[in-house]
Amino acid sequence: MAEKPDFYEVLGVSRDATKDQIKDAYRKLAMEFHPDRNKSPEAEEKFKEISEAYAVLSDDQKRQQYNTLGKAGFDQRYTEEDIFRGADFNDIFRDIGGGGGFNDIFRIFFGGGGGGFGGSDFGERPSRGQDLLYELSITLDEASRGTQKEIEVPRTEKCDVCGGSGAAPGSNPRVCPRCGGQGRVQTMRRSAFGTFVQVAPCPECRGKGRIIDAPCRNCRGSGLIKKRRKITVNIPLGIDEGYQLRLRGEGDMTGSGGEPGDLYVLVHVLPHDLFVRDGDDLHYVLMVGYPQAVLGTEVSVPTLEGPTSLKIHPGTQVGEVLRLKGKGMPRFRGYGRGDLLIRVGISVPEKITSEQKGLLEQLAKVSGEAVQPNHRRIRF
Repeated sequence: MAEKPDFYEVLGVSRDATKDQIKDAYRKLAMEFHPDRNKSPEAEEKFKEISEAYAVLSDDQKRQQYNTLGKAGFDQRYTEEDIFRGADFNDIFRDIGGGGGFNDIFRIFFGGGGGGFGGSDFGERPSRGQDLLYELSITLDEASRGTQKEIEVPRTEKCDVCGGSGAAPGSNPRVCPRCGGQGRVQTMRRSAFGTFVQVAPCPECRGKGRIIDAPCRNCRGSGLIKKRRKITVNIPLGIDEGYQLRLRGEGDMTGSGGEPGDLYVLVHVLPHDLFVRDGDDLHYVLMVGYPQAVLGTEVSVPTLEGPTSLKIHPGTQVGEVLRLKGKGMPRFRGYGRGDLLIRVGISVPEKITSEQKGLLEQLAKVSGEAVQPNHRRIRF
C-alpha cells in the first residue's frame, strides 16, 4: 500500500494553521472533490485524502500525536475508524449545500450510509468483497516493542488466466442485450393511485450487465479463484489482548467490479513466564530470604528491557508491593510506559544445615518466639 501524503500538504495549510484555517481549507477542497459533484475517477480518492486529513488536524489530541509521532507512527496507532470517530463534518456539508454529513464520509470510506448530495441513489452500486478475520498470536515481548509479522491468508482473488473477466482467453464478455449492461431492469405499473416504478436485477445476466458465452476453465466463469496470500502486518507497540487491526483492501475480491473487503487481524498476546499484564502495568513476584527482608538488601529483578537493580528496604513485609516506574508496557496509542509492580514473598528453605538450625533457634529464643523444631511436616 502506498505511503499516505502529509496531512498538512493534503489540505494546503501550514503546520501552525489555526482550526478555522484548516476548516476553511477542507470546505474549499470538499466542494471541488466530493464524488457527488466531481465525477472524475480521481475525485473519490482525493476526497478520501482530504477528509482523513481534516479528521486528524481538526482534533486537538489527534493533531498533537500526529505532530509528535509523524505519519508512520500515527498510522500504526490509529485505524481509519478511530481517525473518523468524533470528527464533525455536518456543519461543513451544510455550508456547501449537502445534507449527507457523516453519512457521506461513512459511505465513501466504509460502504453503505446515506444518499449524499444527490438524494437517494436509485441504481445499484457494485458489491463489496467479504471481510476476513485472521487470529494472530504474539509474545508479550513482541507487544512491548512492536513488530512485523508475515501471515498467510486464504482469500478470493482475480483469476490469473482471465484477469477477472470470467471469459476464456481469446474471448470477451458481451453486453447483456436486455439491460444494456446496466445489470438491472425497470418496469412501470399504473394503477388508480398512480404510476409505480420497480427496479430489479436483470434476469438475463443476473445483475452483472454482461453475458459470458465461453467461460474461463480456471475459474469456471466466476472471474475469481482462491489463493493463499502472504501479507505483512505491522504490530504497534503496546498492543493488548483482543485488539483488531484493520488492513484495508486485503479481504476477498469481488467479481462485480466493487472494492475488495478488508482483513481484520485479531491479536492474542501469549502469557509470559515471569510477568502478568494488567493494562499498561506488569506484575512480578519476587522471592527473597528472611534475612534480606529483615535487614534490607539490593537485588536484581527482570524487566522486559533486561535486568535492573531494586532496593529492598529493612523490614519489608510479605506481600508488600514495590513499584518500578516506567518499566511496564508502552501505552498503546499514548505516551510513556506503565509500571512494574513487584510483590515481595519470603523464600523458606525446605532443608537447612545444623548450623543454620542452631542460629534460628537462638534467634527465636532471643525474640521470645516459641518453636517446636522436632515436629515433622505433615503432607496432605
